Amino acid sequence: MVPPVTVEELRQTFLRFFEAQGHRRIPSSSLIPYGDPTLLFTTAGMVQFKPYFMGLEDAPAPRLTSIQKCFRTTDVEEVGDESHLTFFEMLGNFSIGDYFKEDAIGWAWLFMTDELDIPVERLWATVYTDDNEAFELWRRLGVPAERILRYSAEQGNYWYSGEVGPCGPCSELHYDFGETPGCAECEGESCHPDVGCGRFLEVWNLVFMTYSQDENGEKLPLPTQNIDTGAGLERIAAVLQGVRTVYETDELRGVLAEAETITDRIYDPDGDPGVLAAQRRRLGS
Repeated sequence: MVPPVTVEELRQTFLRFFEAQGHRRIPSSSLIPYGDPTLLFTTAGMVQFKPYFMGLEDAPAPRLTSIQKCFRTTDVEEVGDESHLTFFEMLGNFSIGDYFKEDAIGWAWLFMTDELDIPVERLWATVYTDDNEAFELWRRLGVPAERILRYSAEQGNYWYSGEVGPCGPCSELHYDFGETPGCAECEGESCHPDVGCGRFLEVWNLVFMTYSQDENGEKLPLPTQNIDTGAGLERIAAVLQGVRTVYETDELRGVLAEAETITDRIYDPDGDPGVLAAQRRRLGS
C-alpha cells in the first residue's frame, strides 16, 4: 500500500478508510455554527454533531465521518509556531451511541500505522489519568507501557466543546520526531509530549464523549456513549511529507510562495525571516 503524499490525497484516504468501516460521509459545515448560541465559530469537527450527542436530534447514521473546516482563536497566542493555525481542517470519525473505545482506538492505530505507514516506534499515546481501559487497549495493540502516558485535564486530556456542552476524557496520539535542540531545556526531565520541547507533535485526539457540562460546571451523563475524533490534517500531512512545520506542507507552501512574491522576502524557519529575496538570489542560495 502506498501512503498518501499530498494534502488532498490524505483527505481522500481518510474518508475512504472510515467509509469502509461503515461511516457515512458528511460535508463540512459553515464556520458559523447553525443554531448554537454557545459558540461564535466552528472550532472542531464535532460542532455540527452536538445535537446528536445530546439527544436533541436523530443522527442520519450512527457512524459519521467528515473533514471539517475550523476557525479557532482560543490558542491564538500559539499560532505561528510549528503546529498551530487559526484556520485548519480537522479529520473526524464519530460514533453516536454505536462503537466506543476499543474500535475507536483500534481504527486510529490501524489508519496511522497501516494506511499511512507511520513507524510504530514514532507514536506515543496518552490517556486520561484514571482511564485504565484505554491504557490496556493501547498496550494490546503493542504500544510499550513507557510510551503510554497518563495526563490530567490540566495537561489536555479532557476535552470540552465550550463552557457549556458535550465533553469527555481524551486519548491522544503524538508523533515523535526524535531529539531536538529544545530537548536540552527539559532540565533533566525525560522528554514527553507535555514538556513542549518541540520533539512531539499531537496528531490525533479521541474524545470519549460521555458527559455534558451545564452553566454551573456540573457534568451530567449524555444519553449515550459517543466517540468524537479530531485529527489534524495539516499536522499529519507534515509528518507524511517529512517537514517540521505545518506551513511547509504542499498546500500551505503554495500560500507562502505567493506571500514571498508579494513581500519579496523568503520564508526560512531556520534562518533570518527578514532576509530579502533579492539578497538571497544574489547570494545564490
